[in-house]
Amino acid sequence: MISIAIIEDDEEVRDNLKTVIETTDDLSCTGAFADAETGLEYLTANPADIVLMDIHLPGMDGIECVRQLKSIHPDMHFIMCTVFRDDNSVFNALKAGATGYLLKNDDPANIVEAIHELYSGGSPMTPQIARRVLESFRKPAVNNEIHLLTKRETELLGFISKGFRNKEIADKLFISTETVRKHINNIYQKLHVQSRIEAVNKFFGEKR
Repeated sequence: MISIAIIEDDEEVRDNLKTVIETTDDLSCTGAFADAETGLEYLTANPADIVLMDIHLPGMDGIECVRQLKSIHPDMHFIMCTVFRDDNSVFNALKAGATGYLLKNDDPANIVEAIHELYSGGSPMTPQIARRVLESFRKPAVNNEIHLLTKRETELLGFISKGFRNKEIADKLFISTETVRKHINNIYQKLHVQSRIEAVNKFFGEKR
């Protein structure tokens, strides 16, 4: 069972997301909060697998909440929820530790797909956002760990940096999605990272 928490100040949106989660067999909603401060206090003591986080919240915003929770629970994953494709805010959220984003008005099936994709090692985001992340990592990394990657893992990491999803990578490389997931897990282990964004960061070098 995948545990999900929601931090969203719009009551209608919050209830809709909660309904989507509670009507999906392998998902469980462990908490729904109207502000970042309440969610931060609860999730500090009761971590969830995935948090659906609104970007714009009263008081502390979603980006700062992600930054603080990620420092406390590095294994926790975050999907940012936004009304519009606000590339700048989403990009800042990804740098803070989020793993992907979705639109609040997405179909329930797309929301469930994004959660499953993230839980299986994916990173739901548009190619435009992925390119912005890649462009921010200009300086080549000087790190012996990157030399541990095989040619196929390096090739696969290139697709990840362009925003391709697991199924799209599998189709392009003529392999199964399960093989893609195994390669991604190997990349994570070799680079000592826990997400696609961190893998791209480590491989290409973060520009500070």
